[in-house]
Amino acid sequence: MGDAVLYAIGDLAELAGVSRRTIRYYVQEGLVPAPLGLGRGSHYGPAHLEQLLKVKAMQEAGRTLDEIKRALSGRGGANSLHAAESGQLPERSVWRRIAIAPGVELHVSGGVRVPSPGKLNELAAWCRAHFHPVIEEEDSDA
Repeated sequence: MGDAVLYAIGDLAELAGVSRRTIRYYVQEGLVPAPLGLGRGSHYGPAHLEQLLKVKAMQEAGRTLDEIKRALSGRGGANSLHAAESGQLPERSVWRRIAIAPGVELHVSGGVRVPSPGKLNELAAWCRAHFHPVIEEEDSDA
């Protein structure tokens, strides 16, 4: 192997900014290739680090592990392999969830401005007045 750069799992984890457990999980899920060698002699190379950083970047861009796996395997469509290589996938809608009242959430698209806190409080008051929890009645056969 000569001058090839090799990393122990701890070194790879530190360089990629993930935990050892994350690396093992990504290997198990097929997101990162298996280490070179076996057991305590296993090690990782620059390609492993590059793949980890690619997966991490796609995750930070809001992609699920299933989406990343499809993109990396080329099953995500015609452009998925190119998208995976560039670390980017097509734009996806981002939604915000706002708890309004017990059992009631407001989902707001990323392209829509969230109402002011005062308007949200008005909405919350309306929801509390009009949405009542379902209370299951006890059997009165006794």
